[in-house]
Amino acid sequence: MLQPRLLFYVAWPVLRFRPVTPPQLPDTWQDGNYLVRLYLGGWLPLGTQWMVISQDATRFWLRDNGHGPLARGWDHHITLRPTGAGQTWYTDEVTIHAGLLTPLVTGFAAGFYWWRQRRWVRLVRRGFAF
Repeated sequence: MLQPRLLFYVAWPVLRFRPVTPPQLPDTWQDGNYLVRLYLGGWLPLGTQWMVISQDATRFWLRDNGHGPLARGWDHHITLRPTGAGQTWYTDEVTIHAGLLTPLVTGFAAGFYWWRQRRWVRLVRRGFAF
């Protein structure tokens, strides 16, 4: 969750993120603003999006309060909660503001998060090896 390379893995091939500012994302997310270009299916440009990251690794949460031309507001909270027996509860909460496109963007997000969850499960089963 705290490494951009994990985002790249779980999003592929539905979305690809290419860093713009800074030109390379950190190895581990740091609080800050990151401009990325989004590509649907790895090749169809969707424009840019600011990822505005804040986090508290000791409490196992990360927030992307991002924005861009397509989604003027993308407030995404990720929370991890250990449940015991080596298991963890993973929660995504997203609030989207995209004007008239909000239903379309929300529908896409629902499908994307469904896909991303499958990729997370695969990654965990492989011991985070990819």
